Amino acid sequence: MKRLPRIEQYGLIGDMQTSAHVCDDGSIDWLCLPRFDSAAVFARLLGTEKHGTWQIAPAPPVGRSGSGAVAKRRYHGDSLVLESVWHASTGSVRVLDFMPPREGAPQVIRIVEGLAGEVEMVSAMRPKPVYGSVSPWIHEVGGRMVAEAGADALWLDTCVPQVEKDGVIVGAFTVAARQSVAFVLSWCPSHSTAPEVPDPEAALAETLTFWQNWTQECTYDGPYRESVVRSSITLKAMTYGPSGGIVAAPTTSLPEEIGGGRNWDYRFTWLRDASTTLAALLGTGYRQEAQAWRRWLLRAVAGDPENLQIMYGIAGERDLRERVLPWLPGYGGSTPVRVGNGASGQLQLDVFGEVIETLYLAHQSGVAHCADTAVLHQRLIEHLVQRWQQPDEGIWEIRGARRHFVHSKVMAWVAVDRTIRLAEDGVLDIHLAPLVELRETIHREVCAQGFDPVRNTFTQSYGSKELDAAALLIPRVGFLAPDDPRVIGTVDAVRRELSTPHGLVHRYPTVGNQAGVDGLKGDEGTFILCSFWLVDALALTGRLDEANTLFERLLALGNDLGLLAEEYDPVQHRQLGNFPQAFSHMGLIQSARLLHLLSTRSSLPRGPVTALTPGSLSRRPQGTGTDLTSQHA
Repeated sequence: MKRLPRIEQYGLIGDMQTSAHVCDDGSIDWLCLPRFDSAAVFARLLGTEKHGTWQIAPAPPVGRSGSGAVAKRRYHGDSLVLESVWHASTGSVRVLDFMPPREGAPQVIRIVEGLAGEVEMVSAMRPKPVYGSVSPWIHEVGGRMVAEAGADALWLDTCVPQVEKDGVIVGAFTVAARQSVAFVLSWCPSHSTAPEVPDPEAALAETLTFWQNWTQECTYDGPYRESVVRSSITLKAMTYGPSGGIVAAPTTSLPEEIGGGRNWDYRFTWLRDASTTLAALLGTGYRQEAQAWRRWLLRAVAGDPENLQIMYGIAGERDLRERVLPWLPGYGGSTPVRVGNGASGQLQLDVFGEVIETLYLAHQSGVAHCADTAVLHQRLIEHLVQRWQQPDEGIWEIRGARRHFVHSKVMAWVAVDRTIRLAEDGVLDIHLAPLVELRETIHREVCAQGFDPVRNTFTQSYGSKELDAAALLIPRVGFLAPDDPRVIGTVDAVRRELSTPHGLVHRYPTVGNQAGVDGLKGDEGTFILCSFWLVDALALTGRLDEANTLFERLLALGNDLGLLAEEYDPVQHRQLGNFPQAFSHMGLIQSARLLHLLSTRSSLPRGPVTALTPGSLSRRPQGTGTDLTSQHA
C-alpha cells in the first residue's frame, strides 16, 4: 500500500463545475463527477487505492516498488493547468493536468511530454464510482475504454493500448524527447451517447486562454501580487459556473485533527463563506462573479427569508441531510466520513451581516442594486429585527447549546449599519429612525454584556470567560475604532490565550476528550483565516511590522503551489482540514490588500481610522461605531 500523502501534497485542477486533486506522486485521488457535490469516482483521498485513483508516473525499475523519480510542480503561469516534471534515470518528462472550462462533457486531460532522453511511463486507473463503493463494468467500445456503473459512464481516450486487470485500466508506454501522449477521461450519463473524441492540444490552448483572460481583469498591483492572483484563481475554481454558487471547499471529511471526528462536508455554498469570498474578489476587480452570486442568492433564498438557511447546495438546493459512508476508512483513519451537512438547519445570525455587507460592497464597487435585490434586502433586515435577540449556533456552527455569541450580535449590527448606509445613499426605500435606534441598542448591549472589563477583552458569548478569534473583526467591520482600548485589549488577549508563539491562532479553546462549547470532543489545528484576522488587527492597531512578519509566515504555510487548507498543525507542521479552503484564500487576499493600503497611505492616521476604501481614507464618524470597511478595501 502506498504511503499516505499529506494534504499539502495535492494540487487542484478544475472546470468551475467540479475539480480534481492531483498528488505529487502523479495520482488523481479525488474527483467528483459531474459536480462538486456529486459522488466521487476516485476516493483514495479518504481511503486507499481500492477506493479509486488514477496515476500516471514513470514506471518502476524491475524489482522495485517505486520509480525513484521525483516530480517538481508548478502551475503554468496564472492558470489552473498543473505542470509536473519528472526526472528519471533515463530522461525527463512533463505531465500537464487540467480540466477545460466546460462546454460539453466534463473532462480530465493529462498530456505527457518528453523533455530529454526516454522515459518508460505507466497509466493505471482504478475507477470506483459512488465514493469507492461500486466496481464498474469495464469494457471496450470502438477502441475506447469505458467504465459504467449505474448512472455514470467514464470514457478513456488515448493512443496508448489499454488493458483491464482486476478492475484497473493499465497502459504502458515510452515517451522520448519532443514526443507527447495524451489521456482524456470524460464523464457522461451511462444512458447517453458516447462523448465526442476530444482534441487535447486544442483544449489545452483554450484553457490557457481562458485563465489568461480572466487573470488580466485583476486590478491588484501591490506586494504579494503572485499570491493574491493564485488565491483569486483558487476561489474562481471553487465557483460553480452554471449558478454562481461558491463551495467552501471542494472536499469532504478531511480532518481537523488526524484520527479525530471533526470531519465535515464543505462542498456546499455557505452564505457566509460565499459572501466573504465575493468581497475578496470584488476588492481585486471581479464584478461578474458578484453579479452571478447575487442571482444565485435571489434564487436560493427565493421569497422565503423567514426560513433562511446558512448554506445551500451549489444550485440552491435546500436538502443537505448529513449521512456517514461507513466503507471509507477516512483520511489517516479519521472517521466518520460524512456527506451532506447537518449544520444547514442551524440559526446563525451573523449570516445576515455577511450577506448584507456584500450587497453593500457590490453597490460600493459599482454593481447596480436591482429592484429584486432591494426587496430581498428589506425582507432580510425585517426578519433580523425580529430575531437578533435570540441565541444561535454562531459562526463556528457549534453542535452544543445555543448561546448569545458576541460575533453574531456584532454582525447583526453590521447588517443594520450597512442597511442604513444604503438607505442614506438612496438605494433602499426604508424608514430609518427605527434602524438607527436599533443600531445603537445592539451596540450598547454588546459592549455591556459581551465585554470582560477585568481582562479588557470581548468574550465569545455573553457572560462567558472563553475567547473567540472572531472578536478580531470588531475594528475591521467598524464596530469600534482600532485605537479603542477595548479593541487593543481584545487583540492582546487573543494573542495571549488563543495564539501559538509564532502567531498562529486557534478559533476558540477546545478541551480534548471532553465536549466543550462546540459540543464536540477532540481538538483541532490553528485556523488559518483567524491568523489572517490577526494580521489585520495588528496592522489596524498600529503594529504594521508585526503584521507583515506574520503575513509572510502565513504565506509560508502554503504548499509548493500556494494552496492553503482550512487549518494548520503547528506541532506536526502540516495542513489540516478541507483543501483548498475558500476562507483561507479569501483571508490572504484581504490581508495583502489591507497591508498594501496601510503601507502606501502617507496620510494614514495612527489613531481612529473611520473610513478605509480603495479610493479614500478619511475620518468620518458614523453612528455609534466606525466605518472601517477594510473588508471592502
